[in-house]
Amino acid sequence: MKKFMNTAETMVAESVEGFVRAHEEFVAFGVDRKCIRRRHLVPGKVAIISGGGAGHEPMHIGFVGRGMLDAACVGHIFTSPTPSQIISAIEETDTGAGCLLVVKNYDGDVMNFEMAAEMAAGRHSVEMVLTCDDVETVRASDGRGRRGVAGTLITERLLGAAAERGAPLAELKAIGDSLSPRIRSMGVALTGVAVPHTQRTTFALGSNEIEMGVGIHGEPGHSREPFASADTIVRYLSEAIVNDISQATDKALLFVNGLGGTPPAELYLAYNTAHRILAEHGLHIERSLVGTYATSLDMQGLSVTLAFLNDEEFSLWDSPIATAALRWGC
Repeated sequence: MKKFMNTAETMVAESVEGFVRAHEEFVAFGVDRKCIRRRHLVPGKVAIISGGGAGHEPMHIGFVGRGMLDAACVGHIFTSPTPSQIISAIEETDTGAGCLLVVKNYDGDVMNFEMAAEMAAGRHSVEMVLTCDDVETVRASDGRGRRGVAGTLITERLLGAAAERGAPLAELKAIGDSLSPRIRSMGVALTGVAVPHTQRTTFALGSNEIEMGVGIHGEPGHSREPFASADTIVRYLSEAIVNDISQATDKALLFVNGLGGTPPAELYLAYNTAHRILAEHGLHIERSLVGTYATSLDMQGLSVTLAFLNDEEFSLWDSPIATAALRWGC
């Protein structure tokens, strides 16, 4: 396996250090490097905190800054951060209004963030929002509930913008919970993930196979299908989402996300197809995002995310943001 790394054991630490050095205008290390926090905290603002295993960059560290996250905690590759890391983020970013934890719905993440929230509760006001946007996990019927995948970005953005405007903790919690049924994602892969410390891919596909319903930790999906045209693949994803999402309006945000090894030209082609298919369903795409934001290391694949938003939420999306990965209106 060829990787630009020194050792698998030091890869995450060296990568995160490089990220902080490259984006010092936005971020700084927390105490003992337990988290990455916003360089300039806002007194009296609710702190928005997230995190997860490494391997999903730029999620979440690339979203730390004005209008999004106040801190992100990074675990080992595809491994939850520890409660100690999360408590450190809470301690460093709570400037008096409390903290909201945005947590992807994976067992390890939920357990460790819940434990940290309980341990910090005597000193801080802490609430938690789960992101549960993946269509695929409900199909699996194994009791896990929906995974949090690329749609997590939308939740973090809207909550970060609302916090920047001064929304209190209880209101932010209510916004986050209300978004859950209105955001859905589904992914597809042309290759598995090459994990550095195991020196092998998470699953192997034949030259004429694709994996439908993959997760962002390199999990295989619900079915292995014959390779097909982009229109066929994206129609499958888009219609699965439309059939699963809670629709309160016909106005939506469409997000096509690269999983790490897919070039921009293919992502824009997929966006064009998804936009056309959703228009066939009578939907109006009011906002869009295309790019590589929530990855699974080097997986060649993509996901489609649809979010039904109201006018106030579109206003939050449009408000100024300044992070390493997202920047507009500043």
